[in-house]
Amino acid sequence: MTKAELRIKYKTLRQGFSNEEIESKSMAIANRMLELKIWDKTYYHLFLSIVDQKEINTEYVLHILAGKDKEIIISRSDFKDYTMRHYLLTDNTRLKNNKYGIPEPIDGIEVPVKKIEVVFVPVLAFDTKGNRTGYGKGFYDRFLAECTKDTLKVGLSFFEAENDPIEVNATDMPLDYCVTPEKIYTF
Repeated sequence: MTKAELRIKYKTLRQGFSNEEIESKSMAIANRMLELKIWDKTYYHLFLSIVDQKEINTEYVLHILAGKDKEIIISRSDFKDYTMRHYLLTDNTRLKNNKYGIPEPIDGIEVPVKKIEVVFVPVLAFDTKGNRTGYGKGFYDRFLAECTKDTLKVGLSFFEAENDPIEVNATDMPLDYCVTPEKIYTF
């Protein structure tokens, strides 16, 4: 399947989930994440969920990170050049949904990419080699390419890995792990 076909398949499957299924699967992913050996780091980048797209509810992950007293980084997207700027999430951070429904910080303390040690990556589909498909704009590939070689890339997915390899472009950045409600994949 092409990336475009995978996007259609998994977006359609996600749209079929009830709110209760999304919450249950999101909580299972967050709980499973606790098994990862990533908790000795300080700076964690987390995407905030696009509710209309029926994405994983990352509020559960947010609570884990806050409970472990981690520095939480969130992003604001620039749709002119498909890049992101990263901000520390604090009690004073004000969020606003952009025109695509993505919750973003209005302002705040900007964090250099090189400080980020773990990135939780939204995943529509992935394969057993850690290749992934997102929405197709390349925001995360550009962001991950700027990170250090030691930055851990942890995908979060409602679905299990595709057995067939996903097509890879030269700019695609593979995952180190992917967490689903059922298991953790290590690449």
